[in-house]
Amino acid sequence: MTDRPRVALVTGSTQGLGLALVEGLARRLNAEDIVYVTGRDRGRLADIAGELAGTGAQVRGEHFDVANPDRAEELAATLTERHGGVDIVYNNAVMRVGPDDDARAIVGPYAEVNNFGTTRVLRAFAPQLRDGGSLIVVASSLGTLSYLAPVLHSRFDGLSTLDEVDHSVAAWRDAVQDGSAFSGPWPAFVNIPSKIGQVAAVRTLAKQRREEDLARDVLIAAVCPGMMNTPTSQVWWDVSDAPTPDQASVALLDLALNPVNPDQYGELVRDGQVLPWRPTNHGTAG
Repeated sequence: MTDRPRVALVTGSTQGLGLALVEGLARRLNAEDIVYVTGRDRGRLADIAGELAGTGAQVRGEHFDVANPDRAEELAATLTERHGGVDIVYNNAVMRVGPDDDARAIVGPYAEVNNFGTTRVLRAFAPQLRDGGSLIVVASSLGTLSYLAPVLHSRFDGLSTLDEVDHSVAAWRDAVQDGSAFSGPWPAFVNIPSKIGQVAAVRTLAKQRREEDLARDVLIAAVCPGMMNTPTSQVWWDVSDAPTPDQASVALLDLALNPVNPDQYGELVRDGQVLPWRPTNHGTAG
């Protein structure tokens, strides 16, 4: 790292884990550094920036809907014009799904935000990372091939481009929408293929960039924050004893702010440990 001010951005950061990451970055970075809180509610963005004024780094709001096909590129270009690049990006924006949601009805916008939003952020911001930078995709331990039928592994394993990842996600989305996924090998829980698609995107981009990035101390990785006590999790599970978003954010902040561990590059990391992408002989990952 150099002595220049650092620039960080967190997508989907007006609540929950995203907001905890913004607050943590504001505390742990210096007063001359800048943290961008982003989301779709302009009023909420302004409120957060005001509430966090004086807590450490400067907090600024930027309107950012990851489902907008053009916005990631626009915002990346804007920040590069302002600052010469970015240092820390957390792709955290997510559309949540509940037990009563009809998978056929929600999978279109769900994939648009969670998957195509992820690949848009990767395409737009990875080229703008400065030396020592980090691009972290918030995913899940469900995002490994251990949770997918072996016949489907080739859909997400060993892909060469982000376009190929998008194509595989689109094929899954279409199968859910037309109902064919429910009579085939796809998991019924849409979160599983979606998270696998996110991790596959990270692995695919990292494969292209690994040598150059590690030479510049740049980290691209996916991360599992673990189970958290949030309103969304509460509708699925008993999370009364689970960590809060503030508590869960600590490991994610460490991943971006600590020196790069090459073993974590391009991988899915939980609590500092790499989770196996492919099934092992010792059980499932995560």
